[in-house]
Amino acid sequence: MTQLKKRTTASTLLADKQAQRKQVWLTAYDTPSATLAEIAGVDVILVGDSLGMVSLGFDSTIPVSLEDMMHHTAAVVRGRDKAWVVCDLPFGSYQQSPEQAFEAAAKVLQQTGCDAVKIEGGQHMAATIAFLSERGIAVVAHIGLTPQSVKKFGGFKKQGGNPKAAEVIFQDAMSVSQTGAVAVVLECIPDDLAARITAAIEIPTIGIGAGKDCDGQVLVWHDLLGLSEKNPPFAPAYANLREQITNAIGQWSEDVRTGKQP
Repeated sequence: MTQLKKRTTASTLLADKQAQRKQVWLTAYDTPSATLAEIAGVDVILVGDSLGMVSLGFDSTIPVSLEDMMHHTAAVVRGRDKAWVVCDLPFGSYQQSPEQAFEAAAKVLQQTGCDAVKIEGGQHMAATIAFLSERGIAVVAHIGLTPQSVKKFGGFKKQGGNPKAAEVIFQDAMSVSQTGAVAVVLECIPDDLAARITAAIEIPTIGIGAGKDCDGQVLVWHDLLGLSEKNPPFAPAYANLREQITNAIGQWSEDVRTGKQP
């Protein structure tokens, strides 16, 4: 395991792309998880609104509130030293107008101490990205499968599967890159489309279900560690903590009932 030597910044991310150094992003939602991620050498910790599904029991990210995101992001910031921390702006907190997005982003930055915010959407969010960037806020864009639009998509489905849809996503990437985003998450799009985008834009592309040619990769904490009941096909589990935890609790329960503990 490699511990980070220096603080990750937005400039670091751009330098990594230029040097063709792969970036490692991982979600985390609390202080000990952030600390462990950093010890293991993660460059960026994303406090995703995925916490609604993996931690809060919702069936989508839509019910997650700005207060939820700030609560968890502040906890992550307390656990990091050098990793760059990104907070998702949740559904309904930024789509209405650039001014609404700025109010939400400023509140997040002031009250949590994180480094950047992430918003979903491509060309239709370009004005918002520009508005935030011009006012000193680091913005990570998110295109392809955007979970906050799951009701529109009709489920968590791969995007960009035909030439017309692929071209829309490509133009989304060009738009967010040109209007000030510092990085863009590409979720569940064809590998060749992700490779084309990565070669065409100047900012880092961070893939999740988008192939190996992206500038970096991100996974959800629970998927990576085998805590999820079922992983997406693009998310390998590098451990089986779900089984280990249930076995440990089951053994302790048995010991309590038989008098072996305490």
